[in-house]
Amino acid sequence: MKTRFANFFNLPELMSIFQEVADIQTADMLKLPVPEAEYENIVLPASEEQKEILQSLAERAELVRNGAVDPSEDNMLKITTDGRKLALDQRLLNDMLPDTENNKVSACAERCFTIWEETKGQKSAQLVFCDSSTPKKDGTFNVYDALKEKLMKKGIPEEEIAFIHDANTDVQKARLFSKVRSGQVRFLLGSTSKMGAGTNVQDRLIALHHLDVPWRPADIEQQEGRILRQGNKNKKVKIFRYITENTFDAYSWQLIENKQKFIGQIMTSKSPVRSCQDVDEAALSYAEVKALATGNPKIKEKMDLDVQVTKLKMLKANYESNLFRLQDAIAVEYPEKIAKYEELTTAYDSDIKHIDTVLNTPFLMEIHGVTYNDEKAAGEMLVQACTQMKKAHADAENIGSFLGFQMKISYSLFDNSFYVRLTREASFIVEVKKDPVRNIERILTAMRNLPGQKKTAEERLEDARQQLVQAKEEVQKPFEKEEELKFIQARLVKVNAELDVGSDEEKIQKDGKNRQEEQRICL
Repeated sequence: MKTRFANFFNLPELMSIFQEVADIQTADMLKLPVPEAEYENIVLPASEEQKEILQSLAERAELVRNGAVDPSEDNMLKITTDGRKLALDQRLLNDMLPDTENNKVSACAERCFTIWEETKGQKSAQLVFCDSSTPKKDGTFNVYDALKEKLMKKGIPEEEIAFIHDANTDVQKARLFSKVRSGQVRFLLGSTSKMGAGTNVQDRLIALHHLDVPWRPADIEQQEGRILRQGNKNKKVKIFRYITENTFDAYSWQLIENKQKFIGQIMTSKSPVRSCQDVDEAALSYAEVKALATGNPKIKEKMDLDVQVTKLKMLKANYESNLFRLQDAIAVEYPEKIAKYEELTTAYDSDIKHIDTVLNTPFLMEIHGVTYNDEKAAGEMLVQACTQMKKAHADAENIGSFLGFQMKISYSLFDNSFYVRLTREASFIVEVKKDPVRNIERILTAMRNLPGQKKTAEERLEDARQQLVQAKEEVQKPFEKEEELKFIQARLVKVNAELDVGSDEEKIQKDGKNRQEEQRICL
């Protein structure tokens, strides 16, 4: 038995803690100069053998569900693995099965060859990712050798096709990567584990092929990160996904897409969803296998509904986050701003009236207890007071007064400059430079500019008042898509019930109801 996380709750709080130690920067936020990707889904029809084998998988799932088979002999993980192999190539289950014309290997070889011919002049390279059926060199069938054989039959030289598995040391990998970058090797086949992080071959890459579906979104990110990378000479690249109809493929792609959306909602600068399920589940449920085997259209509806619910929950999470922010602003932020600017406006008004009465009086400035009536002498003493102060002193130093304003000097380590702050009811700051007369002129100019400072404070006061009114109106508005969310959630619950699948939360509620019913029957 293995213990693992099934669900994560209170994600906004979790991410708040995480963001204290991490700066989340996603690709769409960084906007790095990487190629533009053109995605193409290659949908291939299932062979008659694949359809029959899929039916047998449903029968196996039925036996597993009913406990008719020992878990050591067969279980849902094994059935899922066989289903994924079947979707990739039926010969992985039995190499005596025929090689059909429309299978993934044939389709991939065709597109690889077409791109190879079109880009001969540029010597563009292509990557093929396949996590299953890696080369074993024991004569058994594998997708790697099958694809290589088809490419060579089309006329591609063997030396232009390479497997990452043939490079077992760092030196061999470096040599192989160099050949891909130079155009000597035009095709490189590998798995996520061997050809993911650390594979820097992007220079000439023009196309990437996903033959199978990886387990995790991180695997997709690593695979596509090989081609969507800085340093690629191609401005546009192609990414192909090969999907076999009516098999595990389409469902697996939708599952991994949903997993990535959950991760994307968590690893974001916006408000994350309230809860999400674990993204590392490796096996499909009995009901999912059954629905896939019978071609039940409700399995697609379920996936579409899952996507819609996820999107609407994200919108609601952002709405609630904005609502809480506005409620805090109404209670604290805006009242504090209004009080601050009201006080500041009153202080400026008082200082402006005072300046009007004293500005034209004879010049008098007191510094360190000595009164100066000459502007140049006062300016020289102001400069001297600055140069003699302790630069590392944290607090401003009180040196005297001028026209009823107290004067404090300080030194800014940010721009390595001296400043004098004049304070009465309000305050203003003036930079002190070497020219003594210009220092006095700057102080007087700043005093004359106080009406402008008052006007700015009044504008900010009015803005704060308007923001408070708007915030009070906004918090009264309900979430506009609430009814749509409820309707889709109700439909999803109904579809889950019909398919006998659902979220862990739904299953827990269902189990609880069943237990209550059993208790009533016992009573």
